[in-house]
Amino acid sequence: MNYKILLISLFFFISCAQIDKFNSTDELFSSKGFLYIYNDDDYDNKIVSKKFLNEEEQISHTYLKIGTTIKITNPKNNKSIILKVNKRSTYPVFYKLLITESVAKKIELSNKVPFAEIIQIKKNKIFVAKKAKTFKEETKIHSKAPVTGVKIDNISKNKKTKKTPKINKFSILIAEFYSKDSAGLLKNKLNKELNFPHGSKLSIRKKNINNYQLILGGYNAINLLKNDYIMLINYGFESLEINLHE
Repeated sequence: MNYKILLISLFFFISCAQIDKFNSTDELFSSKGFLYIYNDDDYDNKIVSKKFLNEEEQISHTYLKIGTTIKITNPKNNKSIILKVNKRSTYPVFYKLLITESVAKKIELSNKVPFAEIIQIKKNKIFVAKKAKTFKEETKIHSKAPVTGVKIDNISKNKKTKKTPKINKFSILIAEFYSKDSAGLLKNKLNKELNFPHGSKLSIRKKNINNYQLILGGYNAINLLKNDYIMLINYGFESLEINLHE
């Protein structure tokens, strides 16, 4: 069964649009999700298609052009770094961007939970997101590059401590709609077609009067999030965004 055809049929009467999330006019692409931290064995094991130098600050994306300027921010400490894509390579589809260990250390990104925000920056250029209109009801589907959730265990080995372990929960933002009915239509279709095996639940969240988000989750286990994310990608979605709920 061709799932992409199913999605095209579903949205035949609605139009897709790029989400304009910026106040600044020099920011183009943005996404939140997990980053792939390069390991020196990844190239030999054919996990990634290009070889990188972990002692250098290097980043790679699957389709952004070489030389594209990217700002990477660790939301846990707000530390950020601005680098240019120096190679285009393939890496596991779940991840938004490939970075070397030097980049991860620079912003103190956890190897266990490498969740970050990435933003493309284009200086001295004005970007206006265009919205294509077909009927009164429109939908906005993410077309950004790929993201995830995990339980962070901060329990000390010292039994005397009474600190409660902090758990970060993540959700998958599948799409945004101008109409609640349109969001419900996709929700029902995905529940019917995919029948998420781990009991993950789809929900509709009203962001504002003309914005309804279709969300899957939340997750506190990275493997469950990863499995559902890949399932949605295989279904036909080109890219999805991950939200962090602290």
